[in-house]
Amino acid sequence: MQRKRALTRLRRRLESLEERLCLSSQAVATTTAPADAATQARLSAAYGHLPLRFEANQGQTDPRVNFLSHGADYSLFLTPTRAVLELQQSGGGNVVAMKVLGANPTSHPVGLGKQVGVSNYFIGNDPAKWHTNIANYARAAYRNVYHGVDLVYHGDQQQFEYDFVVHPGADPRAIHLAFAGTQGQSIDAHGNLVLHTSGGDLVEHAPAAYQTINGVRHPVASRFVIGRDGQVGFRVGHHDHGRPLVIDPVLSYSTYLGGRANDSGNAIAVDSSGSAYITGFTASSNFPTKGPIQPSNAGGNDVFVTKLNPTGTAIVYSTYLGGSNSDIGNGIAVDSAGDAYVTGSTTSANFPMKSPLQSGLRGSEDAFLLKLNPAGTALVYSTYLGGSGIDVAYGIALGGSGGTYVTGTTGSTDFPVTSGAYQTTNSNTDDAFVAQVNATGSSLVYATYLGGNSGAHGLGIAVNGSGNAYVTGWTGSSDFATAGAYQTVNAGGDAFVAELNAAGSARVYATYLGGYGNNRGNAIAVDGSGNTYVTGYTDSTSFPVFNAYQSVSGGYGDAFVTEFNASGSALLYSTYLGGNGADNAGADGGAIALDSVGNIYVTGSTQSTNFPTTLHAFQPSYGGGGDAFVAKMNPTLSGPASLVYSSYLGGSRSNEEGFGIAVDSSGNAYVAGQTFSNDFPTTTNASQTRFGGTSDAFVTKISSS
Repeated sequence: MQRKRALTRLRRRLESLEERLCLSSQAVATTTAPADAATQARLSAAYGHLPLRFEANQGQTDPRVNFLSHGADYSLFLTPTRAVLELQQSGGGNVVAMKVLGANPTSHPVGLGKQVGVSNYFIGNDPAKWHTNIANYARAAYRNVYHGVDLVYHGDQQQFEYDFVVHPGADPRAIHLAFAGTQGQSIDAHGNLVLHTSGGDLVEHAPAAYQTINGVRHPVASRFVIGRDGQVGFRVGHHDHGRPLVIDPVLSYSTYLGGRANDSGNAIAVDSSGSAYITGFTASSNFPTKGPIQPSNAGGNDVFVTKLNPTGTAIVYSTYLGGSNSDIGNGIAVDSAGDAYVTGSTTSANFPMKSPLQSGLRGSEDAFLLKLNPAGTALVYSTYLGGSGIDVAYGIALGGSGGTYVTGTTGSTDFPVTSGAYQTTNSNTDDAFVAQVNATGSSLVYATYLGGNSGAHGLGIAVNGSGNAYVTGWTGSSDFATAGAYQTVNAGGDAFVAELNAAGSARVYATYLGGYGNNRGNAIAVDGSGNTYVTGYTDSTSFPVFNAYQSVSGGYGDAFVTEFNASGSALLYSTYLGGNGADNAGADGGAIALDSVGNIYVTGSTQSTNFPTTLHAFQPSYGGGGDAFVAKMNPTLSGPASLVYSSYLGGSRSNEEGFGIAVDSSGNAYVAGQTFSNDFPTTTNASQTRFGGTSDAFVTKISSS
């Protein structure tokens, strides 16, 4: 019934706005008094949760509408000449309509990127009036809205976007927009179009125009203009009129995060609303904080935990966490309630504790595990985890029962393993460890060593729906793997992949992964079928490949991406990924992620001038000094087709590394890392657009479109 009422309201809004849209060309841009902070926040929040998908209209709404999208905070419908958006707020709503003036009213609508899901409307008790199996699309396109100009709508959890594609010979000056439901519009100092409404301001980011020539995207100067009649248009600079021109009014975000000293973003997670959670370390006394649990650096490197809003324009909360010595955050996860879980290592005897299961530092360096409440205002729990040696946690994952799983490396012979654990003694000076902490953080469910006669290092961890833990890392041991594994012999220093049962008492399988040389598994993910995905580093020319995008090593060491079947006995996909320099996927922990349809996302670092990039890479060329990279792969395809996109990410001054990646439900990728460049690519209105100091963390969102 709520959906039916929303559609009825929209039909009425369309009728009431029709006359206003026809008269909007006579309006003059004005400004209004700003809304109160609470109202503006509600409006911004609603505007920041726009369409995931577009429904084709198959009779469920007004026949003039071609595509519809709706959610808890908005309803949107599209016709060849207008887009009408209703943002719901407490106490009422805001309706804003955009009309494409002079557009072809018979422009043919086309749904692009058909989605797996469908929509069904079972309204009333007459099946003849039900509407079922309605197709959903990622994009809605209108061909030739002007002569030679297409209009493509798309969107995700963060923003509603529209692109004008100007084909050769067409004139971008033909594009004119008018807005109704506003009290005027203006252009701010950053070139953004600001729509003034009774509930506050809506912002359309400054346009970005480009042409793709010989596989390289070339930016074209562009800006919004407002005529004296209130109409909005675009002005573009010199470009090749014989090639298509794309005008994209909205960009995803990229931001620095740091102070005047060394800062690094080591891991990232994303929640269902698109807010990003980042951890790492900071040596800065002026690291940006907001509502901090710990307002200042306690000494040396401190852990930081920062939450960014869905548009990357503001910090929701940010805090130091640390003691008087060195403290580093290596892994982060977030649950459905917005609680953040962080793991890493500390050498501080006064690291902040809350209801710990281990209250004191037992060695020179211990792992730690902590949980923050959703507001970021308090620790739910915080504990050391270690023995009398050196213990470092790198990877973290959450289980369905609310337990938290961590992996890392321990040099302690008295690491707190539990009775009945798979391996209760340290087999060498350094073993991997795997531990599960219960939902309240009050006790260990299990903790086990994982190693062989020459040790092992646990670097990445994932958990399936049954509570089985999957671990990857590096081992020099000859007795690590079990029978039935894909690779039973260590070729040198190999990556490993192991599955532990839910009790942590037995290994389901374990396999080596590598060729002659050095091989290291840095991060792991698991899908609903139990297939595991691993990324890392290899300098081996005999690394095992299968259905590969890149079947031979590119140079001095490459990243790799590998998929195993559920039993760990066979490869489903395995490829090098690299160029003529040194390339590495991640460092430790979280450099791989999966989307809901099985695409693989990886990040890392490259010193290659010919790192493989795709045609529409947002940064197709090497920045210099070492760049981060971001790649998306489809393992169901083989050879070159399996690389969906790949791009450099970096500035020209010095090196960047991508350490962590996360993916939201729309396939947008969020990357965290470290940059030493003062010209690292950032977006307008990003939370921090200027380089803070020696090195900064960075956070970048790459749109699925």
